Amino acid sequence: MTDPGTSTPTSDSTPTATTRYDRRIGRRDVTEWRSRAGKRLAERHRSLAQRVGARRALVTTLAVGGGIAVAATAAAAYIYDGVTGRDGIESLDGPALARAKRLRSPAVDGAAAGIAHAFGPVAMPVLTIGAAVGFAVRDRRLSPATLLVAAGAGSLAMTLIGKDLIKRNRPRRRDAIPPFEKSPSFPSGHTLNATTILGVIAYLMALRQERDGPQVAVIGTAAGTALTVGLSRVLLGAHWFTDVAVGWVTGAGWLSMIITSHRLYLSTQDDDGARHRADRVTTGA
Repeated sequence: MTDPGTSTPTSDSTPTATTRYDRRIGRRDVTEWRSRAGKRLAERHRSLAQRVGARRALVTTLAVGGGIAVAATAAAAYIYDGVTGRDGIESLDGPALARAKRLRSPAVDGAAAGIAHAFGPVAMPVLTIGAAVGFAVRDRRLSPATLLVAAGAGSLAMTLIGKDLIKRNRPRRRDAIPPFEKSPSFPSGHTLNATTILGVIAYLMALRQERDGPQVAVIGTAAGTALTVGLSRVLLGAHWFTDVAVGWVTGAGWLSMIITSHRLYLSTQDDDGARHRADRVTTGA
């Protein structure tokens, strides 16, 4: 397999000096680990990659991160269930819904409904698969597709587990805008999925930008869109505000684990590439 712009064969497990990854977000090289914990994590990942290969190490770290994210979602659900109904989290929901109802109008309602369809259970898998295929074809690498598939699968699992554990009722139908949702309310799947999947797409796109301005634009657009998706769910009366807030938080947590896994993978690629080039020099290739 050949990386565009170079005649040197490349793959996810045999990198060369030239890659399509800029590996910088702003001035930060994503393969650098400044904290002691980060350096220790990178070292352990390198050891794993040496035993099983870079690609399998990436899948392993994503699986471990996914397990942590799912467990954290379950813990958040139990904590939420323990405090809801008291003067605390739930006290936000009534006022938030009342304010959302005051903002409604035919144009606003139509826009919110359009957002719900655009980031719903049909369109989001299509977006995820399309983006995965697009990145894989463009870069001739499987790692971006692996990240996006993991993002979609993890966010779906987190949504289903949260709904199954809490079984929270949605706002009353008289306070909502049709079509009405039938699944449990907690957490907001639209919000969690948008936060995670758009975040991964923005991260991968930002790595491919040479200047800070486009990086800021891409990341800002993704963050703004995830924020809008969540607020639209409250405006439609499809979710309580706390359902949306948990979607943002858990989605951001899973996103951070995906990005960390990819940073570890890129760090391993650098090490493997250096060894590959040193072997070529030694053998006179």
